[in-house]
This record gives sequence, structure tokens and C-alpha cells, in this order.
Amino acid sequence: MTSTVRTSVTPRLLNKVPAITATFWVIKILSTTIGETFADYLTVQVGLGPLVTDGAMATLLVIALVAQLRTRRLVPWLYWTTVILVSIVGTQITDFFTDILGVSLYVSTAVFAVVLAVVFTVWWRQERTLAITAIDTPRRERFYWGAILTTFALGTAGGDLATEALSLGFRNGALIFGGLILAVWAARRLGLSTVLAFWIAYVLTRPLGASLGDLLTQGRDFGGFGLGASVTSLLFLAVIVVLVGREQVNVNRHGIRAKGDTPAVSPRRDYVWAAAGAVAVVAAATALAPAAVPAAATPATRSGSGSGRVDPLEADATSPIGDLRPFAVIVDDVAAKTKKDDLAGATARIKDLEVAWDDGEAAMKPASPDDWHTMDSAIDGALTAVRANPPSQASSLTALHALQSTIAALDKKQ
Repeated sequence: MTSTVRTSVTPRLLNKVPAITATFWVIKILSTTIGETFADYLTVQVGLGPLVTDGAMATLLVIALVAQLRTRRLVPWLYWTTVILVSIVGTQITDFFTDILGVSLYVSTAVFAVVLAVVFTVWWRQERTLAITAIDTPRRERFYWGAILTTFALGTAGGDLATEALSLGFRNGALIFGGLILAVWAARRLGLSTVLAFWIAYVLTRPLGASLGDLLTQGRDFGGFGLGASVTSLLFLAVIVVLVGREQVNVNRHGIRAKGDTPAVSPRRDYVWAAAGAVAVVAAATALAPAAVPAAATPATRSGSGSGRVDPLEADATSPIGDLRPFAVIVDDVAAKTKKDDLAGATARIKDLEVAWDDGEAAMKPASPDDWHTMDSAIDGALTAVRANPPSQASSLTALHALQSTIAALDKKQ
């Protein structure tokens, strides 16, 4: 009589992560920026709101992640689609803790750092490696995507903490985080572990991408290019599609030569493609950036009704978080429409306030986070009241008057 001993064999896969090349990092940074801008676009400009946007993006991520986990080899377009969705959801997780639950960025940053350390510890104990060149079993891939999601959440919280606590702003943030990534590269050349260098750089690309995204989306009066979230997202997505398309063609043409390897890529050719992607972004941003608006034509010098009236409050251009005159103009318009019982008109006009406030966040929030949150809470109250179903004239006027008082109080602090 013979007995058969059954052994559990973990299925081996071809490595599921692209080669870590210059093109990889360009795509990673661009996808990170989309995570910052696209969710804002859906939430504010499209008007889906945070709950609908969060639910839709989480659902798409689950679908993409299941498809990614079911493949047995690298599929570039599917891999990067998953990364983009992880970027968006990772950003939303941090924003949920900060904006909805009111959790301090110090706390959320510490929590995500601990979670990432736990993921790495368990991963190491189970697999004895954290190398992304060996994502060749289903369990390793699950660890990998858990770490990736956590790095995006940590990068968002840590980046926001740095820019707010240190009042860096998006321009200084881009320089500082870019410099830190270069320092990691230099340390790698001097002997730093490849695995450690990769994960440190991966976390740092999140705040770098967010700073670059803010630089392009913020208005010219805030020191940005003024492209807005929609144009920036489309621009970056177009470059990503081209670069990922090239990777997909290489995989289709050459395949994966052996487990743990990706198609042979000429380093020189890869640098050319990466540089071309970066140049395309800069050139398009420069060409699409709107011209600076003369001071006499800014919204601060006229009311939304076109009367040309300038209120005493609007004549003062200073506050701890910057020029509040454009917001005061919109609030005055909404209040005027509400007093006339034109609640439909007030609802339509307050959309301009939501968009303008969202557009100015990256520049205004670091200047004085506490004052920004005070204004943000007052704006949220006005938005909630005016958009109530059904809206109440009395409740709307109360919330709008509270917002006007908040603007006046901030204006007096100077």
C-alpha cells in the first residue's frame, strides 16, 4: 500500500511589477498628481460630493485590484490603472480622517507610519524579502498592494503635515520633496539598500506629486499656472497613456524573458522617453496657462451682479490666509439672492464659492492652517444650508451671515 503526501505549493507568477526605470518614476509622480487633482475635480467641479466620489473610486479600485491579482504576469495598463486608483483612494482616506473626522495630521501621519511598519514586518516574516523584483506569488502581491496603499495615505498625511506645520506652500514643497528624492538617489549610489531606497522614494513621490499638481492647478494670483484640476488631470493622464502604451507594446512584443525580469529596455532610450514625458508636461502647462488678469479686472473689484460696487470689506486685500475679497463678493451675491427668495439662483451662485475655495486651498491653507479651517467650517455651513432639500431662506441667511462675519473677523486680523 502506498500513501500520497499532499504538499501545499504556492503558485509562482512572473514578476508583476514594472522595471524600476526613469519612466517608472515619471509615471509614478504623474499618477500621484492625478490622485490629488482628479478626486477634487469629481467632488467639487463635477459636484458629486465627497461621499459619492469616495464610494465610486473605492469600487473602481476593488474591481481593478481583483483584475490585477488574477493576472499571472505584468500587464502595464492594468498595473498603472490600479496605481492611479490607489493614489486617488489613498488621498481620500487621509482626507476623510482629516476633514471629516477632524483627526490631527500629526496623529494620522503617525498612525499610517505604524501601519506601514506593520505591513513590512509581517511581509518580511512571511516572505523574508521586501524586494519588488520578486513579486511572484499571490501572497507577496497582496503584501505589495497593501504597502502601496499605505504609502499613498502616509505620503498624503506627511506631505500635508509638512506643508502646513512648516508653512512651506506648494512651490517650496516641490523643491524640498524633490531634493529629498535626489538625496535618496545619492544615498543609493553610496551604498544604501536598494529596497530601502525604493520605499523611501515611493513615499516621497506622493507629496512631490501633490505639490506639482498644486503648482499647476493654483491660480496665477497664488503663484501657480492656473490650469485648474480638470486640465491638469487630463494633461497628466495623456502623458501617462503614452508612456504606459509604450510599456505595453514592449511587453506584447518581447514578453517577460524570465521570472523576476521585465523586457529588456535600453537605459538611454528609457531616459529619452522619461525626459520627453516631463518636457511634454512643462510645454503643455506653459502653453495652456491663462494670462495674468490685470488687477482692475479681478473679481475683487466688482460684484457678481456687475454693478461695480466695492464694499469696505472688499477694499482690504489682506488677511492671515490672503486676499478674501473674491470670496466676499460671491458670498454677498448669494446673500442678496437669498434675501430676494431666489434660492435656486443662490444655489447656483454658491457653486462658484465652492470651486474658488477649493482652488485656493493649496496656497492659503499653509499660511495659517487654523484660520483656514475656521473659514472652511463657515463655508461648509453655508453650503449645507443653501443646498438643503428643501432649502430654508432663514437658515440660509443665518449661515451666510455667519460666513460674512468670519470673513470680516479674519480680515481684521491682517
